[in-house]
Amino acid sequence: MASIEPLVPGTARSTHQGGGRVETAIVGGGQAGLATAYWLARAGRECVVLEARARIGDQWRARYDSLRLFTPARTDGLPGTPFPGPGSACPTGRQLADYLEAYAGSLDVPIHRGVRVTSVDRDADGGFVLETTAGELRADNVVLAAGSDAAPKVPEFAAELDPGIRQLHSSGYRNPAQLLPGPVLVVGASQSGADLALEAAQAGHETWLSGRHHGEIPVDERIVGPIFWIAQNYVLTLKTPIGRKMRPVIRHGGSPLIRTKRADLDAAGVRRTQSRTVGSSGGLPQLDDGTVLDVANVLWCTGYRPDYSYVRPATVGADGFPAETLGLADGVPGLFYVGLLFQRGFYSHLVGGVGRDARFVADRIAERAAERTAARPATP
Repeated sequence: MASIEPLVPGTARSTHQGGGRVETAIVGGGQAGLATAYWLARAGRECVVLEARARIGDQWRARYDSLRLFTPARTDGLPGTPFPGPGSACPTGRQLADYLEAYAGSLDVPIHRGVRVTSVDRDADGGFVLETTAGELRADNVVLAAGSDAAPKVPEFAAELDPGIRQLHSSGYRNPAQLLPGPVLVVGASQSGADLALEAAQAGHETWLSGRHHGEIPVDERIVGPIFWIAQNYVLTLKTPIGRKMRPVIRHGGSPLIRTKRADLDAAGVRRTQSRTVGSSGGLPQLDDGTVLDVANVLWCTGYRPDYSYVRPATVGADGFPAETLGLADGVPGLFYVGLLFQRGFYSHLVGGVGRDARFVADRIAERAAERTAARPATP
């Protein structure tokens, strides 16, 4: 069973074989990191998981209360462990958090929570030095599986809005009780924006939803799961022309609506506009068509800014995402990524799909270990 106790500061060296060196350090104990640990353990490879949060699954416990996955439980399991409960039900964020915690406890891999990695540098031996809040750790390989959601992305002009307007990023929103009485502007019309606009309207707020619509999957929720599973695994991948075309769109907030549809928003009275919120006028939000909205609340469903500045040498492309090929960092042997948004396909960042990329990366790590062993001089 995995050890998921916090790592005592200053004791990182004593928790690993080889005087503080481990074959593979996995940064992040969410679904991507845990799936990678599963496949490495299955291959007999040594690894350790470092999770910054106090509890496995906390990234999902911190999401809005009404959050549900848009895929059914039968497609949401990690390698080796089906998601519990009715297969047709879409799990809540908290159910997923508890599943991840139980999954972590079932792995025969050291998992240390409350340990944040502050830097990753190359060392003289071709491996890596990780500085953490619990001390230094050296590794032959590093898998970055902490995701790219580094900091909430909010436009600069948000500071110009009247201080009496309550502003919340989706990462800090839990339920409508946080909203002030009066109208609500939801900025960002992808899935979370549609969900929160619907929730605000159903709670009795006059609600605007601002942002470009990227379409929707035009089927009932009861059958969207199987159709979407086929699309994410076999259509929207880097192996297909449409997948390669959609990757940059999806990476920058262009995913289609899956559960909450435009008809649902219209029925609830949400005032949809494809005009973007671009500035302020007199302390009020202004759309790019000149409309000024007198609202009491603004919900920013505008995504996150990726930050990989702690990894040196930098492997970040012009779009802010890591420069990598199928999860292998370009030009940095031994550095890997799992769980990136549309890494090899739409499935790559989904709970039920990340295991595919995790296995691919684990296989590459095993191959690298074999190559390094073969290259060592024979012991007399």
